[in-house]
Amino acid sequence: MTDTLRGCPSTGRVTAGEAAADPEAFVRAREDGAQVLELVVRGARCAGCLGKIERGVGALPGVESARLNLTTGKLSVAWTPGATTSRRIVETVTDLGYAAAPFDPAEARAEEDREGRRLAIALGVAAFGAMNTMMFTVPVWSGVGMGEGMRGFMYWASAIVATPCALWAGMPFFESAWRSLRKGRANMDVPISIGVLLTLAISFSETFLRGKDAYFDAAVSLLFLLLIGRYLDHRLRATARSAARDLLALQARTAAVLQADGGCVAVPVRDVMVDDRLAVAPGDRIPVDAVLEEGASDLDLALVTGETAPARAAAGDRLPAGALNLTGRLVLRATARAADSTLAEVARLMEAGAQSKSRYVRLADKAAALYVPVVHSVAALTVLGWWIAGADLRTALLRAVAVLIITCPCALGLAVPAVQVVAAGRLFRSRVLVKSGAALERLAEVTHVVFDKTGVLTRGEPRLVDAPPRALAAAAQLARASRHPLSRALAAAAGEGPVAAEVVETAGFGLEGLIDGKRARLGRADWVGVAGGPGRETELWFGFVGETKVRFRFVDELRPEARDVVAALKARGLTVEILSGDVESAVADAARAVGIERWRSGLTPAGKAATVNALASGRVNTLMVGDGLNDAAVLACAHASMAPGSAAEASQNAADLVFEGGLEAVPTALDVARAARRRALENFGLSAAYNVLATPLAVVGLATPFVAAVAMSVSSLVVTLNALRLNFVGRRPWTS
Repeated sequence: MTDTLRGCPSTGRVTAGEAAADPEAFVRAREDGAQVLELVVRGARCAGCLGKIERGVGALPGVESARLNLTTGKLSVAWTPGATTSRRIVETVTDLGYAAAPFDPAEARAEEDREGRRLAIALGVAAFGAMNTMMFTVPVWSGVGMGEGMRGFMYWASAIVATPCALWAGMPFFESAWRSLRKGRANMDVPISIGVLLTLAISFSETFLRGKDAYFDAAVSLLFLLLIGRYLDHRLRATARSAARDLLALQARTAAVLQADGGCVAVPVRDVMVDDRLAVAPGDRIPVDAVLEEGASDLDLALVTGETAPARAAAGDRLPAGALNLTGRLVLRATARAADSTLAEVARLMEAGAQSKSRYVRLADKAAALYVPVVHSVAALTVLGWWIAGADLRTALLRAVAVLIITCPCALGLAVPAVQVVAAGRLFRSRVLVKSGAALERLAEVTHVVFDKTGVLTRGEPRLVDAPPRALAAAAQLARASRHPLSRALAAAAGEGPVAAEVVETAGFGLEGLIDGKRARLGRADWVGVAGGPGRETELWFGFVGETKVRFRFVDELRPEARDVVAALKARGLTVEILSGDVESAVADAARAVGIERWRSGLTPAGKAATVNALASGRVNTLMVGDGLNDAAVLACAHASMAPGSAAEASQNAADLVFEGGLEAVPTALDVARAARRRALENFGLSAAYNVLATPLAVVGLATPFVAAVAMSVSSLVVTLNALRLNFVGRRPWTS
């Protein structure tokens, strides 16, 4: 990334990052006069935390809005000036039991890294504990030459290894379970935590009383398997959170602010003020939203509209932040600060989309809410019933532990993850990368598919057609001197060759130079000397002065599989639409060619996101397929989203699935996702049936803790084998 000011000295302005810890230094003013503060909140992990914080801050005098994003930890607060203070807002969040500080992207990423390291260490501890505990317990389970004294030694040795490992590795689950119970709810971590702790407790009891069975290895092995999934989930969430950061990273880091004496000073882009006059050199990005005062140029607006055809900019035009200046030097007047720019708004839309996804409640957690009180009540009644029946307390507790072990939610916990792992592997073999299990769940619910045009339905690169060979060789001598996309396409079509002499590029018009001593021009129709206006955006004209002019036409070809893919989606009962930033005629032609009846053109990133959000409000679950930087926001907002492997990094991070190859990946992914939903529901049914059949056996004493452990393992094996059936999904042709 190049900085906007070349040769301008650095400014002495005090930046927000250099300000003191006082949050007042981070307050900014919106155009409507409201004050805005962004905080990073630590410790908020669920919808209950979100509601508590938003209600608490929202109750302060003058607060207009308080929005917390659980994915990023960012709390955005807007209030009427004078009604409250930034310090009081921070104190309110702190009083609610959460840590809060002015939002610093670097610190937020550091906190994210600390959580990842903690999970990685817990995973390593669990792996160490599982392997070394089994070293002592496997000989016991084999029963070969094992007397009572040696068995007791082995159990105590395994206890010494497994207990500290299980207690350390289980902290992520124990803390999550405690937070959930404090709020009067039960998530999947509650039965897992109770199962692990009770397994350790009964194992100590059996070892102390010289019993035959202990389960230290089972406790730490279960944590090891669960932590694998927890760590992978953290990495996937970290990738999703980076999407908005990747987009903002494309913003210029500095801006060239012109001084009254004609000089310039380099300032961080966040310190640019409204009405500052800025200089932007060719090859640099527009730092903030601005009005062009002097100069003319061609702009690459791919970040804003997604289209490869450059746009001409002249005095008086409004230019968005992130646009790339291609040809001429520009002098701009800033109309917004960096935090209020088009690029920042797209990043906020992406965060809003990620937030809506983080509220997705998985079926397993819903099942756990019913599972926990029922099963634990049954275990308590088992103890009470056997004690009343005359059994000693140890026997009654063993029966209750057998109930808890045989109903341990391993199968329930594996019901969804096993399906997700197999489905992800199946799609990976089809060159589709699934970034989270929740993505498959949402993809299976899709009823409407939205395609971007450029780079998705089309190849996204202009290609020269109908070029006279002799004229092409001559025009290429001018084209090789330009960075204009159409010039590059023309030069690529001609291949290597000489460059014209004395080439001068006039921004927004074209090139002029000497070819074999004769003056020639390449560019707009009127610039070259053709009557009738500037011509179309997808053509260049070439000719020598005083001679006949030649037109070069460029097309963005449709992908060969696009029409069949659209037909396949319709055959699956889905509706299809195009949302594009391109001009109406180009979008209409593409829609007609692939068989799509609904399409919209000329949309900005915010316009695309608003359209998808409007569909969502009408209970339409949308799959967005896009590739450009301008698609990052709508990819984050859609119910599910896919991006090709050639897409911009920010768009790939915002998407739920990334695919290599052609568009046939879209119907294939839908088929696998729908099958995965069926397998997950079947696994829930199998888990429920197992518990209904096995629990009574444990209650009446027909299943010892050892038999219960075997039965629990078999139930987990059954749901895993059912999930493996997904490997046979999608073998039929995707076009059928």
